[in-house]
Amino acid sequence: MKIEKATFGAGCFWGVEAAFMAVEGVVSATSGYSGGTKENPTYEEVCTGRTGHAEVVEVEFDSDRVSYETLLDEFWKNHDPTTLNRQGPDVGSQYRSAIFTHSPEQAKAALESKDRFADNGTYSNPIVTEIAEVTEFYRAEEYHQRYFEKHGIEYCPV
Repeated sequence: MKIEKATFGAGCFWGVEAAFMAVEGVVSATSGYSGGTKENPTYEEVCTGRTGHAEVVEVEFDSDRVSYETLLDEFWKNHDPTTLNRQGPDVGSQYRSAIFTHSPEQAKAALESKDRFADNGTYSNPIVTEIAEVTEFYRAEEYHQRYFEKHGIEYCPV
């Protein structure tokens, strides 16, 4: 196995986590916070919008079984990347669309993927997804981990 990491923000992390856990080759998906300035933020602090963090999911995947490009495709199809700081009823910068890259290769693939989706007619509005190098990842509180599994929920519509 060749384990790599990918980090995605696509709205409320519960649904994002569940979507990536369903991808063959994904070893784990952990809800957390990234892209902000405060060390060890709490959920309540992130929800204020003042920490700068996005709700994200850190995905560990076996790159011998699933490519980063496949994960990018999953990212694009599971949220609306054309709404700034919003996914469905969730509003705030913590719900922004973001790809936090772990290498120059991931950054290149993310930009190419964004351009491909921007040009292929999937979305009628411009993509506003942030692409940036990953900063510190802070694991969310335990009650956020595997939320759908713990509560018998199968899907969270955007």
